Amino acid sequence: MRLELRGHHVDITPALRRLLGAKLAKIEQLLNDRAVSVKAILTIEKHRHRANITLHARGEKFLHGEAETDKWETSVSEAVEQISQQAQKVKNKRHDLTRHRLKTGLVAAVENNGRETAVPKLARARAVRARIRMPRILRATRQAIKPMSAADAARQLDAGDGGIVVFRDVETASISILYRRPDGELTLVETEA
Repeated sequence: MRLELRGHHVDITPALRRLLGAKLAKIEQLLNDRAVSVKAILTIEKHRHRANITLHARGEKFLHGEAETDKWETSVSEAVEQISQQAQKVKNKRHDLTRHRLKTGLVAAVENNGRETAVPKLARARAVRARIRMPRILRATRQAIKPMSAADAARQLDAGDGGIVVFRDVETASISILYRRPDGELTLVETEA
């Protein structure tokens, strides 16, 4: 998050910069790092300390807070509190939109018990455009494919800490996979040569 700090009739000290940074860190955490930039204008007029803070979040959301007290700490705290309330409102609105989406596929079939329901035309169009989410693929380990027999692979599986062995079968010259099932049995998957 980029911080632009200006002072009118006041010098910006490192203590003021730290105070503002600490208060804004809470909002950044609330917005899940969606904050892009913050513009803060600190002004002194006679004995009043005014904090005018504008936060720009992703999705073209601009949150604004302004407070005027006799101390910098309370002025900044009140302005940040106003922004925090607006951020909570934005976050809840985004959460409500995802909660009330049209249910499709197996979930809808189970809830409808196979009955055909009258779905509005707009809702059907949204369901068609809904993006299909693929499961995440996590890379666990890299293994060198070594030539060995199925018995050697079973011994290596028992000796090693991984639950899978990929090897080139010496008898068939094809790549094979040996893994341990949750019930403890070994399963051999052979590929075609």
